[in-house]
Amino acid sequence: MNKTVRFVKLDKNARVPARATAGSAGYDLCACIDGVMALPARGRALIPTGIAAALPDGHVGLVFGRSGLGIKHGVTMANGVGVIDSDYRGQIHVALVNHSDISYNVEDGDRIAQLLIMPVASVTFAQADSLDCTERGESGFGSTGK
Repeated sequence: MNKTVRFVKLDKNARVPARATAGSAGYDLCACIDGVMALPARGRALIPTGIAAALPDGHVGLVFGRSGLGIKHGVTMANGVGVIDSDYRGQIHVALVNHSDISYNVEDGDRIAQLLIMPVASVTFAQADSLDCTERGESGFGSTGK
């Protein structure tokens, strides 16, 4: 199922989100900055992409870190996973954190995150007196393995 995502470039140098390969799940989000931005050791920064998008109704944009940045440089998403609601029309920013002891430079056009667009289930919460029993029950963290 192919959906169209309308977007606007808020900066002439902004890059259109794109998949690196036909099998890529995520669309790369690129930094849209003037020159170089230093992400200090143990520091955080909000990086603009220069893009605003209108996600289809009933969908969410999930912004994930890039594995290469994480493993090679210790740079990950500051908030774990970013959420872009379908009714948001502002610029997409990426919150990064540098877990390393060395400053990391982000340059204009660098691929800094990946965007996955997923359907969202709309549900209704109904209060109940009890819940059905399952094999797992109330067993929590680590209860299904190491």
